[in-house]
Amino acid sequence: MTFGADCDILNKTEVLSVIYRPMYVDRIMAYVDTPFVKILTGVRRCGKSTILRMIIEKLKTERNIPDKRIVTCRFDSMEFDDMTSKQMYNYLKEKIVPGEKTYLFLDEVQEITNWEKVINSLASDFDVDIYVTGSNSRMMSSEISTYLTGRYISFRIFTLSFSEYLMFRSKYADVGDPKTELLNYVRLGGFPATHLQEYSQEEIYTIVRDIYNSTVFSDIVKRNQVRKIDQLERVVKYTFNNVGNTFSAKSIADYLKSERRTIDNETVYGYLEKLEKAYLLHRCSRYDLQGKEILKTQEKFYLADVALRYSVLGYNSDSFASSLENIVYLELCRRGYSVNVGKNGDGEIDFVAVRQNDKLYIQVTQKVNSEKTEKREYERLIEIHDNYPKYVLTTDEFAGGNYEGIRTMHVADFLLSTEY
Repeated sequence: MTFGADCDILNKTEVLSVIYRPMYVDRIMAYVDTPFVKILTGVRRCGKSTILRMIIEKLKTERNIPDKRIVTCRFDSMEFDDMTSKQMYNYLKEKIVPGEKTYLFLDEVQEITNWEKVINSLASDFDVDIYVTGSNSRMMSSEISTYLTGRYISFRIFTLSFSEYLMFRSKYADVGDPKTELLNYVRLGGFPATHLQEYSQEEIYTIVRDIYNSTVFSDIVKRNQVRKIDQLERVVKYTFNNVGNTFSAKSIADYLKSERRTIDNETVYGYLEKLEKAYLLHRCSRYDLQGKEILKTQEKFYLADVALRYSVLGYNSDSFASSLENIVYLELCRRGYSVNVGKNGDGEIDFVAVRQNDKLYIQVTQKVNSEKTEKREYERLIEIHDNYPKYVLTTDEFAGGNYEGIRTMHVADFLLSTEY
């Protein structure tokens, strides 16, 4: 079998039409010419390929690397259909420039079985600097540990942060006050492709629905040979409807049984795991602040992007509060925090976020418009007796101030803040 010319990851005009994403590009550039394989993962269409192209442009302009030493391949192209790992190795070996460092940019490598062995062999046999992307966390499986132990560094790529969203939007529209723009961000989400030009809400949901459909088909149904697709879709809809609520596989199974659909807990767990591995869902476990342990039951799930929910279920303003929570969760993850739901006695803290020696406690509420809400949100934080920062985040227009050491902030201000 012969394979043709490189399939370019992204053409130059597309690079120029998108916005630089320093949060990722600068971090990855710090590892150029180191022996580590750079692995970029994340949900489909979150911007991984574009980030690779931005790195390529920097190599050319800032380090004067000539085109002949830069090899790009996209392995979800039909050109590489049915390619074996041996063929992949031989194909890339032919592209390597003898006697000079070659930069390999390999997109969607999870399409090739045993790609890890190929990467390991190339890194051992040649003077190469390797960058790979993938849309399925099978990429981060035990095979990587086997073949690339200590030789790779992974970067999780997310859809646009609120700050990036404002930057993208400013290129084609007048950007209003961040507190007003937040309402649009919650409604429209942050898939980069939906913010390259002015699209209507319906057009954005159509684009995102296509991303969702291709992810479910390619990364879940096809890869795992799922036969009961309607069953999978019911689990998806339940999960999307319950963002920000604690639930278990049993509660999903019981719900489906009430609809006269029989499903066992193990099957539900399997579906949730597959949705996680396709990066559509993030699992957020509960952490017992008193017992200092992760609890195995009643987890929460958040979406890779809030627009996924609306593209599948339709827009519903009743879900605004849980979408806000979802957005705060993703922002904490973007900034490198490990995030759990906090359990403190009978009370629940929305997020306990830990990053090395830093820790944050966060409550997210749409409005603090009653004594009952105020009591619920603040008392839970007051009960935590340590000196780490505590926040109540809300969309109240004049949110601000400090109560018993707890900072009240508008969600928009928190998302744009550099203080954490």
